[in-house]
Amino acid sequence: MQRIDEFFGTYLVAPMDAVLFFDFWTERWLGSKVPFVVVWLLAGAVYFTLRMSFINIRAFGHAIALTRGVYDDPAKAGEVNHFQALSSALSATVGLGNIAGVAIGVGAGGPGAVFWLIVAGLLGMSSKFAECSLGMMYRKIAPDGTVSGGPMHYLADGLAELGLRPLGKVLAIAFAIFCVGGSLGGGNAFQVGQSLGAIRQQIPLLDQHPWVYGAIMAVLTGIVIIGGIRRIGAAAGRIVPLMCALYIVTSLYVLFANADHIGPAMQSIITGAFTPEAAYGGFLGVMVIGIRRACFSNEAGVGSASIAHSAAKTDEPISEGLVALLEPFIDTVVVCTMTGLVIVITGVYNDPACRTLVEQNNGAALTAEAFRRNVSWFPWILSAVVFLFAYSTLISWSYYGERCWSYLFGPRASLSYKVIFLIFAWLGSILTATHIKDFSDLLILSMAFPNILGVVLLSGKVRRALDDYWHRYKAGALYRR
Repeated sequence: MQRIDEFFGTYLVAPMDAVLFFDFWTERWLGSKVPFVVVWLLAGAVYFTLRMSFINIRAFGHAIALTRGVYDDPAKAGEVNHFQALSSALSATVGLGNIAGVAIGVGAGGPGAVFWLIVAGLLGMSSKFAECSLGMMYRKIAPDGTVSGGPMHYLADGLAELGLRPLGKVLAIAFAIFCVGGSLGGGNAFQVGQSLGAIRQQIPLLDQHPWVYGAIMAVLTGIVIIGGIRRIGAAAGRIVPLMCALYIVTSLYVLFANADHIGPAMQSIITGAFTPEAAYGGFLGVMVIGIRRACFSNEAGVGSASIAHSAAKTDEPISEGLVALLEPFIDTVVVCTMTGLVIVITGVYNDPACRTLVEQNNGAALTAEAFRRNVSWFPWILSAVVFLFAYSTLISWSYYGERCWSYLFGPRASLSYKVIFLIFAWLGSILTATHIKDFSDLLILSMAFPNILGVVLLSGKVRRALDDYWHRYKAGALYRR
């Protein structure tokens, strides 16, 4: 196990970090490292928010109506309805990043990281809208009704329409490679490792034999992913509402039990976001940490969610993009903020007794400790939530990776990918949290490089389609049930 872990850190994490997270020596002249990928994601989110005239705000109510099925037409092509597509994508984003990632962010950057996490989530709604709309526009539907969509298609085909075929092909292949790697890391091994970090405290057997947990997750995941997006969508439609409700209720219990601390906690979050102790360099450091954890959690700008949304039963690409913009709000503004407030109110992020958990990036265990300090039996509830979060993320990311694997090697190769994916689920139970987290960030966030470039180039087409859709919506010309 130790040799596997050392190989993972030395030969994969270190070289990729040096190349993909190069910061252009910003620490020398800004006082804090600012990885280019973070700037890239934030700039893209701001651009899409302005380009689409604050679609994240003005279409929020209509997006909810779409998700409720008010505009669903069962006769349209596709494999899942709006709600199942949203659930499938949410099951990939609402995962251990919401529990472990937020705790890691607060532990590294203090309460102020929560503020920037929320800001990144709100802006990311526009990124998610643009990429998921494009995913629908360029999806491929096979004769048997199977749907394949996502950045690998709209990058190749969309940029070809603009006379940029070679660039589009290169970006599509790069995205597919990053997505396959990200599905094995952040969408798989990271989830297993972080959930194990919280659960093993309650189950001694898993503490002594962690590989057992990895084997269990691999078996349960394999049962679902063999059935493809239809089975994944059905499973996610049941799991996601349950796990979100369970986690929100438990979080609210802790917050109400400490109601007198909510005001000071909010003050420390806002104060820490703009005036951390390290002044200018510290401000940038806290902002980078918050944005990085938010992007890793909600994946806005990464392009992965468009793969799931492409399977929705609709011929209105914009409608599915509007449904998709709810993801960063639910994932980051609601669920992540709950975690951040619990971590800040309980003070575990700067408690000397929890220093080891912070240093080892064991965010799930840190969150579990925050809950335990309020009600002794809460870690058992959190263990159930953690398991559901991890499991739901695995089944959805397996679909993302399988679609990209099929794009690279052909549909017949999908079974080999699923076998590799299940092996990585087992590996997640024995690799260290730090190496898994770094590997996850590198691959998932790197998907944003080809994706955002392509979406920016295709944003004019999205804006024209949005204007047409919005005009018909205001005129009452859209199909309603």
